[in-house]
Amino acid sequence: MFSLLVKIRPNAKWSQNGVTIAGGHGQGGATNQLNSPIGLFVDDDQTVVIADCWNHRIMQWKNGNTTNGRVVAGGNGKGNGLNQFYCPTDVLIDKETDSLIICDQGNGRVVRWSRRRGTTQGEVLIDTIGCFGLAMDEQRYLYVSDYKNGGVRRYKFGDNSGTLVAGGNGAGAGLNQLQYPRYLFVDRDRSVYVSDYANSRVMKWNKGATEGIVVAGGQGAGSALTQLNLPDGIFIDTL
Repeated sequence: MFSLLVKIRPNAKWSQNGVTIAGGHGQGGATNQLNSPIGLFVDDDQTVVIADCWNHRIMQWKNGNTTNGRVVAGGNGKGNGLNQFYCPTDVLIDKETDSLIICDQGNGRVVRWSRRRGTTQGEVLIDTIGCFGLAMDEQRYLYVSDYKNGGVRRYKFGDNSGTLVAGGNGAGAGLNQLQYPRYLFVDRDRSVYVSDYANSRVMKWNKGATEGIVVAGGQGAGSALTQLNLPDGIFIDTL
């Protein structure tokens, strides 16, 4: 998720009935269908790009066209070729390079794919990482959740090793640990919010911190108002 802060009025009220903007025609591989959509990104013009996991592709829906999407990356079957994915789980748009940054979870890599029409393959930015979620800060540092190793790493473009910014002390429930971290949000102070999936909590790691702060959940998996149950996506407003 690209980490833009959005101002939401304190008295805002949400409609109780949603509107389908992508898919909704049953599970499948047609351009009006999705199969286990996981991560998504909404651009300023309300273009929606979706990591369509089990179709091994990235789909794009333009604002106003709710009938058919367009395959903008992958869609060439499951595989590890540069024109393929294996269950992508997150995607964001990098406007600086007009490209998609994609977590190719099943292949353990992060890939960049140009948004120019006619692009037939991507390039590997980061390899050998058990990635799941992505975020980018205002300085264009890329943050990647290392799902398998219980950490979050920050990368400068061109750097394949990155810097550990959260977790990294083995999988666990300590304040200096994460267990299967999934999605991320980074605020203007470079604090990192993590959906700590297997610990059923959301953690905040301030810049430079050696341990995190529980900001939601952390009371065991459940349905009480003090609990979460395997949280996935995360977004932060300015309130």
